[in-house]
Amino acid sequence: METLHLIRFAVKHRFEGCVSMKRNVTLGIRSLVLESSDGLRTTGFALMTQTNAWRALDVVSISELLQRQHSQLLGRGHEIRCVQRRTLLETLANELPSSTVRYSSKVVSIEESGYLKLVHLSDGSILKAKVLIGCDGVNSAVAKWLGFKKPSFAGRSAIRGCEYYEQGHNFEPKSFRCFGEGVRSGVIPCNDKSIYWFFTFSSSSQNEEMEESPAKMKQFMLGKLGDMWDDMRAVIEKGELDNFILSPLRFRRPWEILLGNISKNNVCVAGDTFHPMMPDIGQGGCVALEDGIVLARCLGEALRDKQGMSSEEEYKRIEMGLKSYAKREKMESI
Repeated sequence: METLHLIRFAVKHRFEGCVSMKRNVTLGIRSLVLESSDGLRTTGFALMTQTNAWRALDVVSISELLQRQHSQLLGRGHEIRCVQRRTLLETLANELPSSTVRYSSKVVSIEESGYLKLVHLSDGSILKAKVLIGCDGVNSAVAKWLGFKKPSFAGRSAIRGCEYYEQGHNFEPKSFRCFGEGVRSGVIPCNDKSIYWFFTFSSSSQNEEMEESPAKMKQFMLGKLGDMWDDMRAVIEKGELDNFILSPLRFRRPWEILLGNISKNNVCVAGDTFHPMMPDIGQGGCVALEDGIVLARCLGEALRDKQGMSSEEEYKRIEMGLKSYAKREKMESI
């Protein structure tokens, strides 16, 4: 969802598990974010924000605020911070009008109607869109409409979370990782009091049982860690069960991105919907933020000087803008 918040914010400033619908206004493009949950999903983990992500956040003038709240990691040679997803989303949302996000709005199908797309929601309502952007995750209704297959399962899953230490933690601002016994785990400080942790492993039939029981997740992780890393054990033992999230790791194969329809007419995809990635290089969130700026700019350029434009011309320009975005993103994403 952060991708669409960034696009919405970029549009506001003339830059140009969710969908954005865009309409014309005098100073840019008004947009609506359709969020399937009943509120801003601020729970969860963090994002490794590298230089390309900070450049995207610079464009919408919120990078300094986020940098003040997150420590720069040492020994990397360039700007990398572990940004809490909650903080990022709230910062973006606070800069937008209250009507920007429509909650409890799960997209179930898409229908064409002349130059518009009719977006059918799970509550039975139908919305009209001049532009439809799918950022609705790996099970995207928009990606399915464009003809994309579901992303491939990597054979590994991840349990992740964030922990808060009222008196501060003892970790340096570095990325700490441990490998062994088919497990990859790590701790990355967000700031002096908060850390993000992850635990990835080869999936098995145990996954289904653990998905419904954070207590079993905790037991599983502690059993797998054994004597490997006392600091990681301490983090898991301290962890609140409500903070544990288990998810299968999925990715889209390069040829699917290269050959797939990123855009069609006035519809396109961005973020994880377009290019779900493995977490090893820490670029999934970064590239999603880049998508927002590139897409916003392509649409903004296509719709420049749109006063007096006919519906047909507007439709053609939107299509041109999305094609420009797709052409750039295909090569960048593989």
